[in-house]
Amino acid sequence: MADISASDVKKLREKTGAGMMECKNALVSTEGDFAKAEKLLKEKGLAALEKRAGRATNQGKIFVKAKDDGSVIALVELNAETDFVARNPDFIALGGTIADKALKDGITEPNDELNGMVQELATKIRENMGLKRLCLVKASSNEYLSQYIHGDGNIGVVVKCESDKPEIFKNEDVKSFIFSLALHIAAFNPTAIDRSKIDQGWLKEQEGIFRTQMEQDEKLKGKPENVLAGILQGKTNKFLSEICLMEQGYVKDEKMTVAKAVEECAKKSGAKLTVSDYVYYRVGAE
Repeated sequence: MADISASDVKKLREKTGAGMMECKNALVSTEGDFAKAEKLLKEKGLAALEKRAGRATNQGKIFVKAKDDGSVIALVELNAETDFVARNPDFIALGGTIADKALKDGITEPNDELNGMVQELATKIRENMGLKRLCLVKASSNEYLSQYIHGDGNIGVVVKCESDKPEIFKNEDVKSFIFSLALHIAAFNPTAIDRSKIDQGWLKEQEGIFRTQMEQDEKLKGKPENVLAGILQGKTNKFLSEICLMEQGYVKDEKMTVAKAVEECAKKSGAKLTVSDYVYYRVGAE
C-alpha cells in the first residue's frame, strides 16, 4: 500500500473541498495517485449534486462590477440552495470573477464557460448552484451609470441617465442624485420608467382584474356605465402611478414625484436630465 502523507491529504482537501477522511480514503484507494484521487472525489461530488438536482436555488447574491471609466457595468445573479453557501467566501469570489469576466469579454448572458465555473464550485461544495442571469449595461458619451447593492447583495440596481450636457455628470451633486435614484429603484421596484414603457397587453389584463373586482362590489351595482368607466380609469391611473418610476413618490421626499426630483436636479445643473434605463435584480425573483 502506498505511503499517504498528511501533506498530500491536506493538499487534496484544499483542492477539492472534501473532508480529510474522504481525501485520505481516495488517496489510499488510488494508491497515492493524486490526479486519480482528485478525479474520484470530483465524481463523488457530481453524484452528490445529481441527488440534489431537484432542490430549489432561491438563495444567492447579486454582484456588480464597473469598468474603471464607468462606461459599462456588469450585473450578475448567482444562486445557491442555502444562505450559508451564499455567504461562503468561495461563492462570493466566484460571483466577482464571473462579473469581471463578463465585463472583460463583453459577455451578456450565461454561457457554457461560466456555467462550467459554477458547476466546478458546486461539485466542490456539493450544493446546487446556478448562474441565473447576467447583463451588461453600457453608457454612451452623453450618459452616466450609477449602481447600488442593497443589504448583503439580495438586490442590485443599475440606473442610466442622459443629458444634453454630459459634463454635469462630473458634478458631485448630480452623481449623488443619480445614486439616490438607484436606491429608490431598489426600494420601490418600479415596473417601468413611465407609462409609455408599459406593455399594453399586460395593462389590459390588469384592467380586466379591476373590472371583475368592480362587478363584485355591491356598492357599484346599478351605477351608470359612464360612472363605472370613470371609476375604472381612476383605478388604472392610481395603479400606474404606483408602478411607474417617474410617478412614484421620490424616496428622499415622497411629497414630490421622481419626475419632479429629476426636473429640479436638471434645473440646478443647467442642463436636461432624463432617466433612460435601469436594471433591477432581486435574488430569487423571476
